[in-house]
Amino acid sequence: MKIFIDGKYFDREDACISVFDHGLLYGDGIFEGIRIYSGKVFKLAEHIERLYMSAKAILLNIPYTKAGIEEKVLESVRINKVKNGYIRLVVTRGKGDLGIDPAKCDRATVIIIVADISLYPSEYYKKGIKIITASTRRLPADGLDPRIKSINYLNNICAKIEATQAGCLEAVMLNQQGYVTECTGDNIFIIHKDVLLTPNPVTGALNGITRQTVLELAEGLNIETSSVFLTRFDLYNADECFLTGSGAEIIPVIMIDGRTIGTGIPGQVTRRLINKFKERVNQDVIKIR
Repeated sequence: MKIFIDGKYFDREDACISVFDHGLLYGDGIFEGIRIYSGKVFKLAEHIERLYMSAKAILLNIPYTKAGIEEKVLESVRINKVKNGYIRLVVTRGKGDLGIDPAKCDRATVIIIVADISLYPSEYYKKGIKIITASTRRLPADGLDPRIKSINYLNNICAKIEATQAGCLEAVMLNQQGYVTECTGDNIFIIHKDVLLTPNPVTGALNGITRQTVLELAEGLNIETSSVFLTRFDLYNADECFLTGSGAEIIPVIMIDGRTIGTGIPGQVTRRLINKFKERVNQDVIKIR
């Protein structure tokens, strides 16, 4: 494995950043998780666009143009010869001092890791998973806008710990008003009376790229969709439920907080969307040359 750091490639064992990097010291940075399918990068332009929007929101200057960083991503995939995998593109504030002031950091650190993808076990995509609602609440949007894809995931990690202790793979996170936002690493959808519903991003959910892809696929299947305010009551009474994310893709949910969802098996709409998504990953891609 060769890891890109600030214009150079390093073996995994030698890939290091300064202990004074503000990404390490303060979680000051942003990232994107991008998928590779059959030697092609899926929705690279959308990921790069979102990266730069996050950077602008926190006044982080990325030392590459959008075209330049796209080429570095493709170059990293070529060098690592990965046909099906995952790209983690990270930009930190860079090396500074022990003070929190970002102005003390002269230049952002850019890291690109290309690796094999570790999905949920295949049986979960067929049978579905059980999840819980975490007591850990999503940080309010007036404290940290959820559209900023920050490397500081401690809020999510605390909720993930709850899921793990409950013997589950994921946990639903609510906002301060009790509305559903998303899970610790995935967006959430439900189907109720043939309508596909997902939390409105203003509740505190990331407007995920896989989330948006699923909404587009649903439209093509003539499935009515809506971004709404959901509570746990809505989740419990859903006919179907599934999660989406670059890593997870689309994974069915069959139980939430001990309540069986629908019939207790992945539903028809979920299966249709999974099949369409498998077709879609061969589109909206950039081939590695």
